[in-house]
Amino acid sequence: MPDTAAAAQFTVLGPDGAPLDSADPRLADLYSYPDNLQTCWVRGNMIASVDGGATAGGKSGALGGTGDRAVFEQMRHCADVILVGAATVRTENYSGAQVPVAQRGIRQARGQAEVPPIAVITGSGRLDPDARFFTHTEVTPLVLTCTAAYDDTRTRLGALAEVIDASGADPDDVDPAVALRALADRGLLRVLTEGGPGVLGLLIAADLLDELCLTVAPVLVGGAPPRITGGSAEVLTRMRPAHVLSDDDGYLYLRYTR
Repeated sequence: MPDTAAAAQFTVLGPDGAPLDSADPRLADLYSYPDNLQTCWVRGNMIASVDGGATAGGKSGALGGTGDRAVFEQMRHCADVILVGAATVRTENYSGAQVPVAQRGIRQARGQAEVPPIAVITGSGRLDPDARFFTHTEVTPLVLTCTAAYDDTRTRLGALAEVIDASGADPDDVDPAVALRALADRGLLRVLTEGGPGVLGLLIAADLLDELCLTVAPVLVGGAPPRITGGSAEVLTRMRPAHVLSDDDGYLYLRYTR
């Protein structure tokens, strides 16, 4: 996903809907986190085609547009930490978050670090130390791995990242609740997860996802791309719509909360 976004014009759908652009403070208000958090609030941000595909050509970024990039960046600017899976880091060629000077001041006023770190969940710890995830970042990334892989991962990546043992009862798996507690212990309560489907499915199955922001791209992809969630666990979590935006390119921006 590109680090900067061009200006975008949005419309809030509904009887009182009014246009706003990507620099309008009201856009930041629409994506603000709850006040006075004591534990992690987990927001998912995903994109899907009209026919439900989470990727085009194997990448979610191929579905995006100007407005999607603006909303993507706004959510990053609000977050304390960005949580992703190892497959997303590899496929999307992730780098560290980029935050403009103006947004850094706003973040400082909220008591946040100028730039949010990226935390990656990886059961194996097998991340390329030469990847942009490690080499193109202003802040030290976090690697959340399991007990079985911790020592090896720390030996290979400990100079590049903070490696954290995030296992629960099973030493071979990352426990998402333990991972979130580790983030909370570091004061990282406003959590933004950008997937992929495996991480989102893991959080949903553990009843840890507080809200989902879904961009619906006005395209059909056909074929058999993945959904925005993965995994074998099936749960039913009731959500309510918080807002719906649209833009001139035909994208919809849906925000649902518990």
